[in-house]
Amino acid sequence: MTGKRIVGLLIAAAALAVAQTTAERVRAILQPPVHSAEVAAFQLHQYLLAKIPLLPAPEDAKDWTAQARLLRKRLLRDIVFHGWPVEWVNSPPHFIETGVIETGKGYRIRKLRYEVVPGFSSTALLYEPESVSGKLPAILNLNGHVGRAGKTVEYKQKRSINQALRGALALNLEWLGCGELDGPEQQHVFAGHLDLVGANGLGLFYLAMRRGLDYLARHAAVDMRRIGVTGLSGGGWQSILLGALDERVSVAVPVAGFMAMRSRLARPAEIGDNEQNATDLLTIADYSHLTALRAPRPTLLIYNAEDDCCFRAPLVKPHIFDPAIRFFRLYGQPDSLAWHENTDPSDHNYQLDNRQQAYRFFARYLGLGGPESEFPVDGEVRSFDELAVGLPPDNLSILGVARKLVERIERPLHRSQARKGIARADRALPAGSRNSGVRCRQHEEPRIGDSLLSPGLQ
Repeated sequence: MTGKRIVGLLIAAAALAVAQTTAERVRAILQPPVHSAEVAAFQLHQYLLAKIPLLPAPEDAKDWTAQARLLRKRLLRDIVFHGWPVEWVNSPPHFIETGVIETGKGYRIRKLRYEVVPGFSSTALLYEPESVSGKLPAILNLNGHVGRAGKTVEYKQKRSINQALRGALALNLEWLGCGELDGPEQQHVFAGHLDLVGANGLGLFYLAMRRGLDYLARHAAVDMRRIGVTGLSGGGWQSILLGALDERVSVAVPVAGFMAMRSRLARPAEIGDNEQNATDLLTIADYSHLTALRAPRPTLLIYNAEDDCCFRAPLVKPHIFDPAIRFFRLYGQPDSLAWHENTDPSDHNYQLDNRQQAYRFFARYLGLGGPESEFPVDGEVRSFDELAVGLPPDNLSILGVARKLVERIERPLHRSQARKGIARADRALPAGSRNSGVRCRQHEEPRIGDSLLSPGLQ
């Protein structure tokens, strides 16, 4: 059949297909609902409920310790760091000090810039006692969605200052999409672009916080047995994730940062950002599992009674605290998992009552000094500009990291492409040296560095 005849047939077929239907006719068929929106939502709700992984029922502490070790390994390998270059994940922390503020008030502030992954840096503030002697406890302070204020948000400054005045090193990290990392391509929805190029978007968020823990664990003045983590909202989410998956975190105080999937399904408006519902995470573990992974390390869960954002205390407790307490009982340490429900001011907050609850818990388990009440430091809260660290002008964004990962994709030739290339090369050789027996290899899936793309994206 000639080329012209084939083209003619294709045109005729296309014309016939156009003649068979119109947009109006298709709309008339597809527009009537198959079910109501309520029925569809109910069916989806039931489907997802059936998919929630159940908490295990270990026989004793030894059994849970062994299961927990395997679960951490699986979550880190198969979820958090899926698709991320091994050399990025395993690289040592790289922090640069850019300035020091000598307050003359019993503590100083060191400005730090650090690398999250090559080309993408973040900033931090280290609050330390004016006089440092011996090994000190350390606390990693994380924040949630606070917009432009970022690490300089008022309640986080007060908390960090108080921790330093109580004898701890307090590391205050910036968070992606906030403060000095604010920007249109830094919004958390761009984690989806990381997934698109085969690297779980959660990995970047995890590395950003883990670098802070790496820094504290290597600090000459830090007692590695006494490292805590705390934060509000997204900072509470970071606290439970890092505290569950990294055993260097001895004490965790997440504040209004997460809830079980069962509770989220009841309140879909509180589902959270991409990283909080990372690809494939909930196929392995729910947030009740992460809470259980804290056992027997001291953990204070703080929630707010009338939270106007998310994670209202009465909705969280039955599916997080109540099922997790039995894992702490396995070790004979039920008191190591504590619960505080804030009623003043009761909204989404890390204000005075919640901060003082955290100081008391850290004092008990990390050995912080000072009174139970907060040192008044209202007059020491500094402006964004005073605490700015500075980032390179060419610093990557979340989307920029995705573009960088694209450059690492190795895409072997498809069999048909390889055959054409071999044939062209064969024709270019002298007749006596041609190898008609050459066969191309089977098609392989794309790779990023040493890690395979996720099966759903191949």
